[in-house]
Amino acid sequence: MRNGVKLAIEQYNKDHADCKVLLEEYDSQGDPAKAPALAAKAAGDTKVVGIIGPAFSGETEASLDTFKGAGLPMITPSATRPSLSDKDWGVFHRGVGNDLAQGPAAGRYIKDVLKAEKTYVVDDQSAYGAGLSTEVVKVLGTVAGQDKVQVKQTDFAATVAKVKGSGATALFYGGYYTEAGLLLKQLRAAGWTGTMVAGDGVNDANFVKVAGDAAAEGTVLTCPCAPATAAKGTFVADYKALNNAEPGTYADVSYDITNIFIAGIKAGKTTRADLLAFVDGYNAVGAATGVTYKFEKNGELDPTQVLVWAFEVKGGAVVPKVEIPKG
Repeated sequence: MRNGVKLAIEQYNKDHADCKVLLEEYDSQGDPAKAPALAAKAAGDTKVVGIIGPAFSGETEASLDTFKGAGLPMITPSATRPSLSDKDWGVFHRGVGNDLAQGPAAGRYIKDVLKAEKTYVVDDQSAYGAGLSTEVVKVLGTVAGQDKVQVKQTDFAATVAKVKGSGATALFYGGYYTEAGLLLKQLRAAGWTGTMVAGDGVNDANFVKVAGDAAAEGTVLTCPCAPATAAKGTFVADYKALNNAEPGTYADVSYDITNIFIAGIKAGKTTRADLLAFVDGYNAVGAATGVTYKFEKNGELDPTQVLVWAFEVKGGAVVPKVEIPKG
């Protein structure tokens, strides 16, 4: 995501040397406990006129009061917990669909494509993981069992025993890639041969590194996004030229939402209030995603623009599989 942002800014600065945009980075490491202090730092810096992020739901939830108080507009490319848009924050915008789209889509994939008779559901108790799992269970109805783990947990022996004992041939994991990778690695070591399905928090090349190529093979990962490697225009070539790597999950979304802020700056909207009004009224197609970015009053992306894809781990890489039809 950061590299998609950097590409948009580099391209703008190349043609606007007299009015450059600078990227100020705040690294919360995805930790909701670290996010408020960083949000306060951004809010207190009057040169900061827009936030691209936060990336995760928990840290977004922990930061919104601060952003609202500062009138600081934000667009997250990846925080998908539905309740983030429940309150009248005024500054919140989401550049992708939320888990009310992704969760049911993952459930439909397990039910209609995998045709799994028994599915076990595990989540990491995070704002994101628990919410996503809840939506999956709503679609599946009866499940083989459910369990809770924790972020930063490394020993999953108890959960492995429960999954194996349930007879489940599919496992849905709500959470992030490190714990998902370790859990799957330990499941494979215990002889479980089923299919793991997980959301966009696991849709990362690092998941394969943690689990190992053999253990990760066949894992299905959803995302409320299209494949960044198949983005529109010159995005893929430009991204590779700058970063010497293929664009990863949400790189194209991040590029497009950065360009929303840049379009506002080009139009002379250089205060937080003016830029917020510009984002609220924005309605244009993203050069990389092809999505029409238009926000509802609560900051959600126009529902007609929301899509969910299934990706699969094949040969040590996460590759696009199919767009999951809407329910």
